[in-house]
Amino acid sequence: MLQIIETRIISVTSWYYLAFFVISIAMFGLTAGAVFVYFRKERFGPERLSYDLAVAALAFGLTTDLAILVQLTLVTGASPSVTSLVAWAEFALCLAVPFFFSGIVVSLALTRSPHPIGKVYGADLVGAAAGCIGVLVLLNVTSGPSAVLWVGALIGFAALGFAGSGLGILPESASLGSRLFRYRRSIVTGCLFFAIANTLTAHGVRPTMIKDHLERSADLAYDRWNSFSRITVKQSETVPPAMFGASPRLPRSTIEQRALNIDGGAGTALYRFDGDLASLEFLRYDVTNLAYAIPGLKTGAVIGVGGGRDILSQRLFGLRDITGVEINPIIIDVLEHQFSGYTAIAALDGVKFEVDEARSWFARTRRSYDVIQMSLIDTWAATGAGAFTLTENGLYTVEAWQRFLGRLNPGGLFTVSRWYAPGEVNETGRLVSLGVASLLANGAAEPRRYLFLATAGNVATLIVTKSPLSPATLGVLKDAAAANEFTVLLSPDVAALSIMLEKIVSAPDRRSLDQATTGFYLDLTAPTDARPFFFNQLRFTTLFDPNVFSHFTHTGVFAGNLIATLTLAMLVVISVALVAATIIIPLRSTVREAGWQLAIGGTVYFALIGVGFMMIEIALLQRMSVFLGHPVYALSVVLFSLILWTGFGSMASERMRLAGAGRLVAWSVASAAYSFALPFWLPALLVDLDGAGLLVRAGFCVLVVAPAGLLMGFGFPTGMRLVSAISTGPTPWFWGINGAAGVLAASVAVVTSIAFSIDTTLRIGAVCYLLIAAPGVLLVCAGTPSSRTAPHA
Repeated sequence: MLQIIETRIISVTSWYYLAFFVISIAMFGLTAGAVFVYFRKERFGPERLSYDLAVAALAFGLTTDLAILVQLTLVTGASPSVTSLVAWAEFALCLAVPFFFSGIVVSLALTRSPHPIGKVYGADLVGAAAGCIGVLVLLNVTSGPSAVLWVGALIGFAALGFAGSGLGILPESASLGSRLFRYRRSIVTGCLFFAIANTLTAHGVRPTMIKDHLERSADLAYDRWNSFSRITVKQSETVPPAMFGASPRLPRSTIEQRALNIDGGAGTALYRFDGDLASLEFLRYDVTNLAYAIPGLKTGAVIGVGGGRDILSQRLFGLRDITGVEINPIIIDVLEHQFSGYTAIAALDGVKFEVDEARSWFARTRRSYDVIQMSLIDTWAATGAGAFTLTENGLYTVEAWQRFLGRLNPGGLFTVSRWYAPGEVNETGRLVSLGVASLLANGAAEPRRYLFLATAGNVATLIVTKSPLSPATLGVLKDAAAANEFTVLLSPDVAALSIMLEKIVSAPDRRSLDQATTGFYLDLTAPTDARPFFFNQLRFTTLFDPNVFSHFTHTGVFAGNLIATLTLAMLVVISVALVAATIIIPLRSTVREAGWQLAIGGTVYFALIGVGFMMIEIALLQRMSVFLGHPVYALSVVLFSLILWTGFGSMASERMRLAGAGRLVAWSVASAAYSFALPFWLPALLVDLDGAGLLVRAGFCVLVVAPAGLLMGFGFPTGMRLVSAISTGPTPWFWGINGAAGVLAASVAVVTSIAFSIDTTLRIGAVCYLLIAAPGVLLVCAGTPSSRTAPHA
């Protein structure tokens, strides 16, 4: 729970790509706790297990509360300076310390408990699975910081449970640990009171620095968190109307409006609107609404309602039947209830809202429309950061656009607006590439006849039609663009202004399209469900270009992508260093204590299950995030079911032990075979089930994940039993190796998916499980009585 909530908080206060920073630091803290237990094995004996578990859990809960207080006071900017370096070091420490104590708790429970390892590890995983659901509950009823405080209180109750478990004696001393143990009930009561009080007040623990900007509570009229995001609405202002791509001919005027922000970085306007369409005339001058120059449009749909500007645009241009599809229920609540007196959007006749993921809803509905509009649906942070968390990427794939085009009437159109960098093709080029690939997949012989692209300022609008653009329709669009002084970048009857755009739009087939974008310094290939990273356009090979930083002179997405990618690369390097330190430092004493077979075999075994499990987990999360429609669904369904079934597998390993080399090899092959086969049969089923309800899709995910989780659940407890048969001393270290390998794999998995595909990441995980057989057999042989001359401690 703590790990997931921290990723949500950092998405608000900082940048999305730092979610993987949280994962890495959390895993490092867990690993450090396990290695600490290994080095202090004389201190942590089974004779005082209840006491040690309770004290470590109390420290875990207290440092969780303390860390969030310190964390929210830090200013972690991106400027290269000693101050920033110190701030980030403090930030990492705030994240790592609570996880360090949790690592001690889990390590002691797994290696010192008198209970079977499979049952203990299974209980741990079942608890982690419950935490995935608990996060959704907490974030939907309270804020992110309050959710952390509730986790601190919950950890305190765990400490009380450990204290009363009756395992060993209670030592008498005047140490800090003894004082914590003596006042444990008071400490837990204090943590609980802190969580309750912070939930009931708006002036408690809350973020103040949002995306490097100071946020004052007095500036906010509304502030609410949920598992999707944090939504804020500012006080009303009388200012020039907020526009995306304004025409130079826009008359000067002012209106009342509020700024609606998603996670502090994605802004949209909430206009004051009393039902008088004449007050919205300024919307006629926005390039995002160019498509409405085409006459005869009657029915429309909007993907991503936001503050409602696209809904108002469709009504302003005469559409009477309008459906707004919005995944975040808070935004619809803002329009229908919280600010219904400020804006009358929800009261307009013929306007209705669907709280759903757009792609799934369009697959499920039987309706078709004259126009479907999707204007800048992402978050600014995701665009700049490379969207390593897959935010809204499922809307920008060939499979998704085929679905949207399939819901158009014969003369209908799909209008999409994205950021444009004058003189560059970056995001606009990928948008056109996606449009061409989608049309080719639908059987269009000449995709350019279906496309029209115009720009104003930093926004470009691509119009994709169901049928080839007629001369009359094309004339209307050109006249409207000329009247508003929009620049036409792409039209069926003339060559594109950009050589690259012309190559893309002239591609007769998908192979030619991919060849047209090869060799360019940005990745303009059309995203698919197997590689759905629309917003990340930096090729990883560019990092090896000696002139890589010269591309900073280019406007557009490159700088943000490069910073995010370098951050990810830095995390990989740090992860490698942590893994190396975790393995190398204790290696000599382990070899001396138990021999080379245990040291080498155990290290390789636990490193492989750490890497393999994380590779498969990340791949399934990414793939199912697109299928389910949002990363939070992937966390709640995929992560929950994967961890839960892994827990069941761990428990089952006590009854069906992998005793002997034959069974171990059979399990290794079965685990690898299932994961390796998924890319061959799963994608087609996911597309077929796109239109199913969320419960059906979630149920299907559980069925897909269950065999993988059940099989992988055998790995850790089996390894622990094999190691313990030789020597119980280094077991905490091996658990630490497993965690350290997970640190490395979390970042490498993301790099692999972006550079190659999600399927490649899944197959690498499968190969890891296949390779486990070799060190597993080595441990089996080392653990037989004939292979040891004397018993080990």
